Formats: sequence, structure tokens, C-alpha cells
Amino acid sequence: MNEHPRGIHDLGGLDAGAIDRTEHQNDFWEQRVDALMRALGSLEPPLVRTDELRRAVEGLGAEAYDKLTYYERWIQAIVNVLLEKGAITVDELGAKIAAVEAREA
Repeated sequence: MNEHPRGIHDLGGLDAGAIDRTEHQNDFWEQRVDALMRALGSLEPPLVRTDELRRAVEGLGAEAYDKLTYYERWIQAIVNVLLEKGAITVDELGAKIAAVEAREA
């Protein structure tokens, strides 16, 4: 049997503790992240595919994966894919973040 290193996301067969199965309403920003992923995936051709999102989430690294919440992982992964594809630049992203922060101040 070939052994392979586990990714931080691979919990199959491990004792991960109890799962909180209570329903909850997603925060507004979480709904927006979900809508963004759906919109990017609905383009022809899709700008971010589900498999790309998964690869990017799994590639965040153990520290980020453990620290971030579910939708925080999604938005970081979406940004990483868009940067990889050249759909946005770091400068454009930084300018937009600065504009939003100024608007919120």
C-alpha cells in the first residue's frame, strides 16, 4: 500500500470531534462570496471553476486553512485563482480594497 501525505483538509478516518449540524443563516458577506463564486462560474467560459476553487482552498497551507473560516477560505481561493489567471492584478486588488476601506471609514 502506498502511503501519501495528508493535506490539512483531508480528515477522512481521523477523529475530528463532533459536527455542529444546526442550521444557521449565513452572514451577508458570506452570501456575497457564494454569489460571487456562482457568477464567476456561470461565465462562458467560467472564470473560476469548482475544481479550481477546491485546488486553491486545499493549497492555502495548514496555517491559513486552520485560521480561516469556510467562506474566508473561499474568498482567498477565489482571489488566488483570479491572480493566477491574470484576471486581476495585485495593484488593482489593492486599489479596490483601499477604496472600500475609505468608503467604510
